[in-house]
Amino acid sequence: MSEYKAFTTDAAIAFADKHSELFGEHSKLSAEEFGGDNLHLIFRVENDKGTSLIVKQALPYVRSVGESWPLTTDRTRIEAEVLKMHRRFCPKHSVDVRYFDPVDCAILMEDLNAYRIVRSELIAGKKPGHLALQIANYMANTLFYTSDFVLSGATKKAEVARFLNPEMCLITEDLLFTDPYCNHERNSIEPSILEKAKTLWHDEALKAEVAALKADFLSKPQALLHGNLHSSSIFIDDDNCKVIAAEFGFFGPIGFDVGSLLGNLLLNYLACPGHHALEDSSEQQTYLLQQIEQLWQQFSEVFTELMRTETQDPALESGLYQSKFLQQILSDSIGYAGCELIRRTVGMAHTADFESINDASTRATCQRLAIKLGRELIMQRAELSNISQLLTLVRYQQTE
Repeated sequence: MSEYKAFTTDAAIAFADKHSELFGEHSKLSAEEFGGDNLHLIFRVENDKGTSLIVKQALPYVRSVGESWPLTTDRTRIEAEVLKMHRRFCPKHSVDVRYFDPVDCAILMEDLNAYRIVRSELIAGKKPGHLALQIANYMANTLFYTSDFVLSGATKKAEVARFLNPEMCLITEDLLFTDPYCNHERNSIEPSILEKAKTLWHDEALKAEVAALKADFLSKPQALLHGNLHSSSIFIDDDNCKVIAAEFGFFGPIGFDVGSLLGNLLLNYLACPGHHALEDSSEQQTYLLQQIEQLWQQFSEVFTELMRTETQDPALESGLYQSKFLQQILSDSIGYAGCELIRRTVGMAHTADFESINDASTRATCQRLAIKLGRELIMQRAELSNISQLLTLVRYQQTE
């Protein structure tokens, strides 16, 4: 019986050639490993005519830690099935999975080599006008059509079971909701912001609100989430965006996906002074706030229309209920955005938005502002009743 083996470049070539007709007969194939993250081996397999596909294989452990932190390779099944499900409801903005192998724990998918990573584009000061509108459409469609508004009770429960993802969810539960609020060994805190970080450990009011957000994450299976929707999980070209990397997918609170992306746009907003001169920084921040506003407005408009026209459960057709449901999504999204700001600043997994700021003093200022804004978002999420109020709060958080 076959068993798991980590791919070499030759094995990746064989896998891609066997499971795709894209290359054709007599193709001369080559492969390179690139962009591997902490959890995967990633290869680009290409023929002599320039046609290429991506092979992504799960590692059975966290690469940066080693075999002392084992991980289930079933997350590759989860990722493949989430991406396929999301592509069913939003094909334009979901990467195309061509094949999944449960033994090799590997996915064969389209190569987005003509696309660029959104996080890198934003750090460079680019201002793609289609980002917010397209990703809002992606979220509204994928989250609505996998929710109780559409699925029957029996189908929904079966889907929740099929997408149980306990090990990957535990990573989120620890890194997002637990570690930043205590002196945990996994935290990565620069000495210049240590005193600010310590305030989180003793802030009982904040920890109570984070506990409530964590409890919802644990117990509110509203829709099939991407589970890790940040600006490095979105690829973009001049006309289109596509979402990748759904290994953290599971049925959870809708606001978690929305809030994760909001939080990452705010990370870039806060990092702007570290990457651009004053005038350019101000222009980029204005652009980002416009994108945040468009993201929520488009999401809420599309989700509202879907609730109005596509709801299958008569009990959920109440307009008043639907209005309250959407308001709760906004509140949840703001809270999860705050958690994202804090964990990306003091937790284990940082991002290039802050890490690539060369000036240490500027970087520390941006990080302290992220902690401050993150706390405000968490604490005030129930009082911020519309996106304009959120943007006003963000604008006022410009000084420590």
